[in-house]
Amino acid sequence: MYAIIRTGGKQYRVEPGSEIQVDLLQSEPGAAFETNDVLLMNDGSTTRVGTPTIEGVVVKGTVVDHIKAKKIIVFKMKRRKGYRRTQGHRQQFTRIKIDSINA
Repeated sequence: MYAIIRTGGKQYRVEPGSEIQVDLLQSEPGAAFETNDVLLMNDGSTTRVGTPTIEGVVVKGTVVDHIKAKKIIVFKMKRRKGYRRTQGHRQQFTRIKIDSINA
């Protein structure tokens, strides 16, 4: 059984027991995660596609922790003008363990 959910403007394929990494959520580690924004669900024999979401399907999970990606360097330069700017950025993510898909 798997489902495709939408969170943070992105779509993720989830199965019970899998871990996904989504954009930062304002939840504490150990808190419950629940979404009914399910776009597609497959239970092994049938596939249900939402228009745009499927009514009555809920994906439940647990927030594992918050992590940061590797640092990227943003460097801007204009040659022969003496213009240089350096900026760094670390994207923050939330790791979620999917517990169940309830139809």
